[in-house]
Amino acid sequence: MRKDQDQSPPSPRRKSAPAAVAAKPRVALVLQGGGALGAYQAGVYQALHENDLTPDWVVGTSIGAINAALIAGNPRETRIARLREFWETVAHPDVFDLRQVPDALRPWATRLTTLDTFLRGTAGFFRPRPLNPFALGLPVPPDEASFYSTAELGETLSRLVDFDYLNGPSGIRMTVAAVKVTCGTLVNFDSRQRPLGPEHVMASGALPPGFAPVRIDGELYWDGGLYSNTPLEAVLNDEPRTNLLCMMVDLWHADGPEPRTLEEVQTREKDVTFASRSQRHIDAYLQQYKLRRAAHALYKRLPPDMLTQQDRQMMAELGADSTIHIVRLAYAGRDWNMASKDVNFAKGSVMWRWEQGYQDGLRAIALGKGCPFSESDTGIVVHDLPSGDTHVRPEKTTERSA
Repeated sequence: MRKDQDQSPPSPRRKSAPAAVAAKPRVALVLQGGGALGAYQAGVYQALHENDLTPDWVVGTSIGAINAALIAGNPRETRIARLREFWETVAHPDVFDLRQVPDALRPWATRLTTLDTFLRGTAGFFRPRPLNPFALGLPVPPDEASFYSTAELGETLSRLVDFDYLNGPSGIRMTVAAVKVTCGTLVNFDSRQRPLGPEHVMASGALPPGFAPVRIDGELYWDGGLYSNTPLEAVLNDEPRTNLLCMMVDLWHADGPEPRTLEEVQTREKDVTFASRSQRHIDAYLQQYKLRRAAHALYKRLPPDMLTQQDRQMMAELGADSTIHIVRLAYAGRDWNMASKDVNFAKGSVMWRWEQGYQDGLRAIALGKGCPFSESDTGIVVHDLPSGDTHVRPEKTTERSA
């Protein structure tokens, strides 16, 4: 238990006059891609689950899509059990108890685990293709163009996810992102727009060249993280716009020390590549939302006789009269500066990430419940909640608003 867990969140902004309380906000859970690091997201969800902060909508990419399916595709009473069963299935037995290994030797112990993953895959998820001509540079059918087969993942999803429930009226809304192979277009598969199955989740996690693209309705799809590893834009572009509390769980940390070794350079490169994209999305939408708020204010000030019906409709569509609070959690564990940390499925590491996600989730809940929603307070407010481990100690939360 960390000492900083019990720290109170920043006080919400206060207005000189009391504001009318707005309708209860929707809750969205946005899950980034990151392979074995995704156990952190499962821990975050457990914290939300135990504190009755159930999301109305789960959006995911790659491993985030798998976690999203396990959450949205099961009744509330079985979600934690299904998440735990998945992560216990894909986790490898520990070669070493890393808690007993000196820091200097931990990278070498972890390398043995990741080497085992590269050579043998992981149960219930992916396995190497035997006698694979693709590995020799020879042509193969497009949906077999990869080093590993994810047939076991399809079986695991069919066993642990009730897609009839997911697509039914009782299921949580789910959106997963994938990229069309032939044109590079990002596609969001949404359970409110079409029935979803294992193939949509697998497409969202089909990262080349490790995993082959998945064919859906005649089109091949790769991992949505190739285009955007944080599927935040699906939430921010949703219509109609309503008050929203968005819990965004990143698995790559933008902040880090200056690298000195090849391993550290590769680790930093991965973190920066995948983490910085979410920041760019947020910065862009902060600016966009400012323009929408200005348009909405202008629309309300214009005399009615100056506007045609078409003008009113256009201004209403451009306007923004809702509030979005984004509480962003970022997995801070650097796994001893291992570039292959996202394929480290050692059981000890998986369960440690889960526990860290749970503890960070508790802190995020305290922050999220303090977010003000009122009719006079509109825009986007971003609350950064750095997660912490033995390498990174968060000291405070930061807040930016538009």
